[in-house]
Amino acid sequence: MQSATPQVIDYRTLATRIKEWGQALGFQAVGISDTDLHEAEARLQEWLAQGYHGEVDYMAKHGVKRSRPAELIPGTLRVISVRMDYYPPHAQDSWQVLQDGSRAFISRYALGRDYHKVLRQRLEKLAQKIRSEIGDYNHRVFTDSAPVMEVELARKARLGWRGKHTLLLSRERGSWFFLGELYTDLPLPVDEPAAEHCGSCTACITVCPTQAIVAPYKLDARRCISYLTIELKGSIPLEFRPLIGNRIYGCDDCQLVCPWNKFAHKSLETDFAVRHGLDDIALTELFAWDAATFQQKFSGSAVYRIGHEQWLRNIAVALGNTPHSTEVMAALRSRQEDSSPLLREHVAWALEQQSRY
Repeated sequence: MQSATPQVIDYRTLATRIKEWGQALGFQAVGISDTDLHEAEARLQEWLAQGYHGEVDYMAKHGVKRSRPAELIPGTLRVISVRMDYYPPHAQDSWQVLQDGSRAFISRYALGRDYHKVLRQRLEKLAQKIRSEIGDYNHRVFTDSAPVMEVELARKARLGWRGKHTLLLSRERGSWFFLGELYTDLPLPVDEPAAEHCGSCTACITVCPTQAIVAPYKLDARRCISYLTIELKGSIPLEFRPLIGNRIYGCDDCQLVCPWNKFAHKSLETDFAVRHGLDDIALTELFAWDAATFQQKFSGSAVYRIGHEQWLRNIAVALGNTPHSTEVMAALRSRQEDSSPLLREHVAWALEQQSRY
C-alpha cells in the first residue's frame, strides 16, 4: 500500500488566513513575529538589576525563559500576537470620577469580567481552526499567564509600538486593549515591526501622580499606583498614600492623557461591560462590603485576585484622601478595630488624615 503524501503547506497563505480567522473571532488585530528578543532581554536584565520590579518576583524567577520563547516552550518558531479592545462603551467618564474624591476609581480594564478567560478561549478557538486546516502542530496559548514579553512580541508583530509609558500603542486603536499570544512551531512568515510615533510628547510622564515613569520607556513599578494597589501585598509606603487619591484598583492616567487614545474604540465584547456600577460608585459603599459580598461581586473578575483585605486596604487609603464628612468618618471607624493589622494600620492613617480637615 502506498503511503499518504504529506500535506504541503503554503505558509504565506496560511498566515493571511490566520489573521482573517483571528479577526472573525473578535480580535482587532493579529500579527506574527519570530522569537528573537535579545535586545529586549538586555533591557529586562537592566530593569531587574535596578530593582524596579519591586516585589513582583515572577518577573525574575523564570530567568531568560521570558525573553527566549523557545526555552519556555521548546520548538517554538513563531509567536502569533493578538489585540482586543476592552474599553467599556458606557463607563462613566474617568476624569469625572477621579475629580470626585468620594467616588472610587477602578482601572477601566477591570470593570467587567476577567479578560484572561475571554482571550484564552478565543485563542484556543484560533488554534483549533488552524489544526482543522493543516492537521496537528504544536502550540501554547498565553494571556498574561506566563513569563511572556507580550509588549515586545506585539511590537515585533506590527500590532503597535512601545510608548514612553511602556504600554503598547497603536495609531488606529490607542492603548485600551488586551494582548494575547499563541506560541507555535509553524514557520510562518513574520511581520515587520511597527514604527514609533511618540515623538517629543511627554504627557504620560508628566501626568503620572507618583512620577513612576522615571525616564521615557522606563517604569519604576515600585512607584506605580497599579503596582501599589494590585501587586504590593503589604503596607503601602506613606509617601505614596496621598498621591493615590481615589484610585483603589490600578491607574489609567498615562492612558487618559495619551493623544493616540483619541483613536481608541469602545469594546464590542459584552464580557467587558461595566458590572455592579463599579465605574462610578461611592467609596463608603464599597468599604461596607464584607468578604462574602466581595466574593460574590467579583466572581469572574480580575479584581478578585487581590482579595478582600487588600481591597479594603486600598479603599481605606482613598477614604483618607477624600473630602471630610461624617459618613467617611463613620465608615473608617467601623473598621478601626478590624482583625487585620494591615487594615487597621491604613484605617488609622486615614483617620489621621481626616482629622486635619
